Amino acid sequence: MDYLIYFIITIAILVFVHEFGHFAAAKLSGMRADIFAIGFGKRLFGYNKITGFTFGDLPKDWDGNGNTDYRLCLIPLGGYVKIAGMVDESFDTEFANQEPKPYEFRSKSTPKKLFVITAGVLMNLLLTISILWGINFFTGKEIIDSTTVVGVTEGSFAAEAGFQDHDKIISINGKSINNWDEVIHGFMIENLGNEISVDVLRNNQNVTLNIAPSLIKEASQQGYFLRVEHSKPFISDVVKNSPAEDAGIQPGDIFLSVNNVDLISSQQVIDIISSNPENTIPVSILRNEDTVVTSVTPVSEGKIGIVLSGETYVGPTITESYGFIGSLTQALTNTWQYTYLTYAMVKNVFKGSVEFGQVFGGPVKIAQFAARSAESGFVSFLRFLALLSLSLAIINILPFPVLDGGHFVIISIEGIMRRELPIKVKMAIQNAGFFILLLLMAYIIYSDIINL
Repeated sequence: MDYLIYFIITIAILVFVHEFGHFAAAKLSGMRADIFAIGFGKRLFGYNKITGFTFGDLPKDWDGNGNTDYRLCLIPLGGYVKIAGMVDESFDTEFANQEPKPYEFRSKSTPKKLFVITAGVLMNLLLTISILWGINFFTGKEIIDSTTVVGVTEGSFAAEAGFQDHDKIISINGKSINNWDEVIHGFMIENLGNEISVDVLRNNQNVTLNIAPSLIKEASQQGYFLRVEHSKPFISDVVKNSPAEDAGIQPGDIFLSVNNVDLISSQQVIDIISSNPENTIPVSILRNEDTVVTSVTPVSEGKIGIVLSGETYVGPTITESYGFIGSLTQALTNTWQYTYLTYAMVKNVFKGSVEFGQVFGGPVKIAQFAARSAESGFVSFLRFLALLSLSLAIINILPFPVLDGGHFVIISIEGIMRRELPIKVKMAIQNAGFFILLLLMAYIIYSDIINL
């Protein structure tokens, strides 16, 4: 039940912000917005200045005469703003049989149309930056107080770059490095696209590594390719009635060791558990600030019923405080980093190097992460909301029919041609895009369910 509540809250906030962007831009551009809806399908209830607050559908011939009907609809998987004279998700084309009116979308200039179409994405981007700005200002930023690399395996990008286990990064391109944030900034932002010279301390001796930009670019497509010391596997979920639940393992626990092997990666956990089917093995976990020792017996398939979400850092940290402007600068930097990594992961999906389900999540996965982040605290939930808002902006701006990016392309083409595309062509594009999007959503939801 908690999952459903947090899902509705999360989606309602994101959809409202996105659609409000379109709505406000339409009003500022002199367009009529007939409907502002949260959700799709049947109108449950709503308000407008003509009929007031009402339940159920409005009459089919209802005309607001410029007054917007604000409504909540049955299916809570999105929302929309119906702008007069625009071919959109409502597939309403009755206006096409009449002369364009001054308040309609189609009668406005190309810049105004593009402003309305991109306003939703801009609002989601603004929400992300605002939340991160507030978090940075009020709580500061917890920074990993280490520059030591671990988990370098043969054939990995880290090994190819010349790193070895327990290398301590001293400088990047001559700039002194004091914490892991500076390591990430040095690799992924400050020197992106350039050859990087890294000085490391290895066995009390200075060693210089020269890393080609092509290797950094390729490695970054897989996420971040270096692992800091004190990284431990994080348990995001535990299957009910599983060996893990019987052993007292809980979501949010952190593996310290399994079968007396100190851990630094999730892959170690998988390898050890899968190689010990039906054998009872000791497990040490970190729960909040307490160390819990238990034992677990994997089933014959070599599983214990847990979901691992990468690694989390459990070593020393420092908290950096920011002023008003510094918080904004940091928020903009964070937004750029998240955007770059998101596009990198999407690119990997199309290349086939990363599974679709690892990158994309539907309603089930959103509900799960929303509930877990809320359980971790209000700041954690806000950060999740910020990242999801950014993801919504990134996906919506993609040049795909039905999405804002698809509308942007069509409007741009019409602006260059100085005439509108035929309504039938627009409808065909919308229908094809909508059908593909439905198939994609069905697959995402299916992936969510089978991965429960």
